[in-house]
Amino acid sequence: MADLLGSILSSMQRPPQVGDQESRRKAREQAARLKKLQEHEKRQKVEFRKRMEQEISGFIQENGQTKRKFQPMGKIERSILHDVVEVAGLTSFSFGDDEESRYVMIFKKEFAPSDEELEAYRKGEEWDPRKAEEKKKLKEWAQREAAADALLSPAGVNPATDYKDKYSHLIGKEAAKDAAHTLQANKTYGCVPVANKRDTRSIEEAMNEIRAKKRLKQEDSEAAPGSS
Repeated sequence: MADLLGSILSSMQRPPQVGDQESRRKAREQAARLKKLQEHEKRQKVEFRKRMEQEISGFIQENGQTKRKFQPMGKIERSILHDVVEVAGLTSFSFGDDEESRYVMIFKKEFAPSDEELEAYRKGEEWDPRKAEEKKKLKEWAQREAAADALLSPAGVNPATDYKDKYSHLIGKEAAKDAAHTLQANKTYGCVPVANKRDTRSIEEAMNEIRAKKRLKQEDSEAAPGSS
């Protein structure tokens, strides 16, 4: 009987010690704080999303605005903003080299940025459509001039100057290199930019103008005193 009673008593759970009670209390408090923090973060996300939805709605209704730049924000906020923008049928991009300076720009679908505009933002530069259009025209002009020079130059004769350097002061070195990359050798067209193969008239006009200038220069040289 004594053995049976001893076995029962030994199998019973011992009453918690003072140290165990303190550990459990701290664990309960920590769990409560964590839950409260999670609920707070959840409310913040909901409030931030509502605020972004209001701003996006206002942006859509403003006819004069085609894009908007937001202040730098954290990864979670950017993710929420991108989601709101996508639901609204707009376009968005993130820019910035580091996490602290990274920001979001949104665009209306019909005013989606070009590759050149996106590249400017990635470099931290301001986008000026007027200057970009001027640079584009200068680049096209340089390509036509280079194509005309290539057609008029005899085979195997190297020009005195490289046209990439010749036009770099007008369109920049990178644009001049791009112009060079668009030239492709072809037996039918010669060394002509691909884009100009569909517009032979502009090339012919450039060639005629250059021929006229050279012809006039040659006539002036022959008419000069002392020429044989």
